[in-house]
Parts: sequence; structure tokens; C-alpha cells
Amino acid sequence: MIAPFVILPLEVMNKTMSSEQNFLTPERFANSAENLRRIAQEMLAYARQQGATAASAEVSEGFGQAVTVRQGEVETIEYNRDKGLGVTVYFGQQRGNASTSDFSAQAVRDTVDAALSIARYTAKDDCSGLPDADSLACEFPDLDLYHPWDLPVEQAIVMAAECEQAALDADARIQNSEGATVNVHEAQFVFANSLGFIGGYPTSRHSLSCSVIAEQMDAMERDYWYSVARSADDLLGAVAVGRIAAERTARRLGARQIATMQVPVLFEASVAASLLGHFVGAVSGGSLYRKSSFLLDQLDKPVFSSHIQISDVPDIRRGLASSPFDDEGVKTQHRNLVEHGVLRGYFLGSYSARKLGMRSTGNSGGNHNLILQPSGCGELDLAGLLKTMHRGLLVTELLGQGVNSITGDYSRGAAGFWVENGEIQYPVHEVTIAGNLKDMYRNIVAVGSDVLVQGSRQCGSILLEGMTVAGS
Repeated sequence: MIAPFVILPLEVMNKTMSSEQNFLTPERFANSAENLRRIAQEMLAYARQQGATAASAEVSEGFGQAVTVRQGEVETIEYNRDKGLGVTVYFGQQRGNASTSDFSAQAVRDTVDAALSIARYTAKDDCSGLPDADSLACEFPDLDLYHPWDLPVEQAIVMAAECEQAALDADARIQNSEGATVNVHEAQFVFANSLGFIGGYPTSRHSLSCSVIAEQMDAMERDYWYSVARSADDLLGAVAVGRIAAERTARRLGARQIATMQVPVLFEASVAASLLGHFVGAVSGGSLYRKSSFLLDQLDKPVFSSHIQISDVPDIRRGLASSPFDDEGVKTQHRNLVEHGVLRGYFLGSYSARKLGMRSTGNSGGNHNLILQPSGCGELDLAGLLKTMHRGLLVTELLGQGVNSITGDYSRGAAGFWVENGEIQYPVHEVTIAGNLKDMYRNIVAVGSDVLVQGSRQCGSILLEGMTVAGS
């Protein structure tokens, strides 16, 4: 496995370039890691030569393959290979940024010159600048983030076709398909700044998805499923993805509307992570210093039910959002954001931290692996949560963007299932669920053990005490 690049002072790096095996890059990339590092160093050196008081640079490249099969036929085969570099320069507290996809020496200088020109005409900002030197990462654990997948296009076609066919075979009511797709992606980057930091590593991200359509009488319903992972070994099998997509689609047939009422609402794990997303936005630095958050001035105050525990964990091996440092090179750290319902921290980069009179939390670029721990009356799976709810609405799909980040008002279209006596009775559609996120967070009854990992925010299904469900 390729280990992350080491961090060395700039004057030392030039002497160790040939001996540091940590800088080796697989031949599958067009550029070696040494070349990316060299370009980053050249940008910094040229920026200093032209009078910049500080600078940072990032150089990256990636490539991927996507194969889609629909109705048993190859619909698309896509290949992509991207590269780019960006530089940020400072004249004191004046900042400029520029980027390009051209790695030639002249383009590198032109890009730095463009950033310098922008910086000369920007207003001074006393919060602008590189992160504090003592906050930069200096150690790299091997997080096992790079797993190349040698998947010939012919095998990708077979896999996608197998996934789609499994969906079509799972239920006679699955009459049509939007296709199954296999994605392979690999990338590498180097980030450096004039404080002497340089670091980077290769990553991979692969996925398999399927979307199908079910028909019954004159009704048609669509749903999908997907699996994503750093390593192909961790992906759900093609047949399993297809069958789940089919089951989720067929169970929606015969959907009804329900009357407007106030009832408990259970967010299935696949949509529950969106509630974490609203939380992240509300306690991120930009929203806080702009005073555009419904959780202003709530640090060390209860914002969730007392049994809620939320952690930001950057060092999960093969984690989809794991990283030893953030977008500025600041060391990441395991933090408990919410303890027994009490908010204990924010998501801050250097700029937002200075705006708030605080220090960076290593979250420039956002959260890492955000984990909401199972809670409530013991660890409950979805079936257990349904019984706990007894009567109410199980939400499996959310529609629209009706969330006010300033007030916390929440109103979104939804589809799912009506539940009586702890059992699913029939599918429901064309309803709206409404409430306020501040109340919703405090009214969480339980978080399920059915944890779903499909992104950076991980949680089980979430049961809320009550929301307004607007129907017919």
C-alpha cells in the first residue's frame, strides 16, 4: 500500500527526493509524486521571488472509468483524466488565487503571476493568511486510502449487466431500467505552503449503482441503490445491489396520500444523514461568522436530545472522508462534537477561526467521517425502531430543498410508508414533512443500529418524536 508522503522542511526535501520511498507513485498516474512536488515547490519559490510574503500551492491529477449498461446493452463508456494546480499568494493581508490545468513551466509562472496581480488589488483582511505553523500536520498514519482497481472495460460491462439483470429478475413488476453503472476513480495530490509544509497521497473511490422502474396497473415508481468504497473488495456485490434496488422500487407501488396530522417520523438511514448535513452547515465557520446559522451562540449548550453523541473521526482506515490533514495542511483530530446532546465544537478552517477569535479545528474543507452513535432504548435496528414508533411515517425519500439555514425552518416533500402497530402498512407519497431543526434535534427519540456508510456522514435511522405531515 502506498503510504502518504512525508513532511519535510523545504531545504531538506531537495536532498531526500531520491531516497524517500514514501514519495513513490504508481505508474498508472501520468505524473510521479516527485513531479507534483517539484511543481508545487516551483510555484512557492517563484511566488517568494516575486515578493509574496506567503503562499500555498496544490497540484493534483486523477483518472477514472464509468460504464453504464441499460436494458442489457452498453449505454455509455466514459474515461476521464484530469489534472490541475492552484496557488494562493499573500502580500501581507492581501490575498490572490489562480489555477490552471497546464503543468508547463511557463503556465506555472503565469498562474503565479495572475494570483500575484489579484492580490495587489484586493483589500486587506486581518483574518487572511496561512494557518498557524504549530497547527500543521507533522505525522501521517497509513489510512489505507488507495486501492487501485484493475477493471478492464469488458469486466465492468459484465458487472453492470449482472447488477441490472439481478434487479429485473427480482420482481416481475420491474419493467424498465435506468441502468446500472460501475465507476472506478483514482487520484493523487500534493499540497505545500511557504511555512515548510508539504504533503499528499493517492486515493481511490469506486462505486456500483442501479436504478430501475416498477409498473403496476397505471402506476410507475422508481428507486435505486448504490455501494461506494475505497476498495473494490468492500463494495456490495453486483447481484445484491441490483436486488436491493428492485426491492426498494417494487415496495413503492400502490402509494397513497394520507391526511394532514402531527405524528412521529422515522427517517430511514439512507435519508437520515441529511439531518447531519444540516447540522454541519449550521456549526461551520462560514455560517457562524456571517451569522447565518440557526445554531448561533450554542457552544456548550444542549442542542440535541441528551442521548445523542456525534464524533468527527478523520483516521478511519479506508474511510470515505479520512485524511491526516485538512485542505490547509492543518492536522486533523478525533473530536466529540456533541456529547450527551451538548454542542462541544465547530468546524473551522483558519480564516473562519480567526473571524471567531478561535483556532482552526482542522476542518478546512468540511467534516471528516462524521459519526452519529446508535442510541435510545438499546441498539435498535429498523424493525425495532418501527415498533418503538408504533404509529407514524417512515420516510425513505426526501424531495426539494425547503430548509432555512438561518431560522432552522424545515419543510420538504417526502415519500415512504405508513406504519401502524409497529408494522409497515402501505407506501405513501405526495406528502410534506415540516418542523424546525432546533426542535427536531431535541426531539430525537432514538438512533438505529442500522448504520449506513455511503458518504462522509454515517448514522442509522433516526426516530423523531413528532412532525407535521401535510397530506391530502
